[in-house]
Amino acid sequence: MNRDAIFEVVKANVLKVLPEVGAAEVTPDKCLVELGANSVDRVEVTMYSMEALALKVPRIEFHGVRTLADLVEVLQSHLNRK
Repeated sequence: MNRDAIFEVVKANVLKVLPEVGAAEVTPDKCLVELGANSVDRVEVTMYSMEALALKVPRIEFHGVRTLADLVEVLQSHLNRK
């Protein structure tokens, strides 16, 4: 699965968790905090995305993830290991 497809999964989950955010606002360079996500929201977006991609990623792998592009990169690296 390529980055664009993974980003679409993440974006769908951002919109699911943060329904007040417009789709046009969800871009790879955005941080979830910038979109109004609290810590629980950030965990939900990550967990829903992993579930949609049938992944189990250790939490430590997300250390340093700031933007949605960073999140996509972590998810893609684990998909490539499958």
